[in-house]
Amino acid sequence: MATETITQTPPSAKAGPVIHMTEKAAKKIIALLAKDGVSPETGGLRVGVQGGGCSGLSYAMRLDTQARDRDRIFEAFGARLFVDPKSLLYLNGTTLEYEETLMRQGFVFQNPNAARSCGCGSSFTA
Repeated sequence: MATETITQTPPSAKAGPVIHMTEKAAKKIIALLAKDGVSPETGGLRVGVQGGGCSGLSYAMRLDTQARDRDRIFEAFGARLFVDPKSLLYLNGTTLEYEETLMRQGFVFQNPNAARSCGCGSSFTA
């Protein structure tokens, strides 16, 4: 299990795949973990990719109490993301944001690997 702390270093200076998260997304993850009684030191948000959705692939997210053996762990602003190796191929370079507007509220994936995405923002084509 690899744990990585994300810093403000440019992506070109990092070795290997990386997923970024904004401070607002990290704060929301920490708040959701607290609501479920899960410690942010062990728990985190599991993000992944699965087949389906209107564009072929869709994002999957759920809170998890701990990482799995093969997960890559990305930390920023006190929050953790758990990503399985297969999903990391599609999510490398992605930034996870949290958006709150009058029209919608939720996590948003800014994925440079998505060749095309649907209007709902929850599915994409690589």
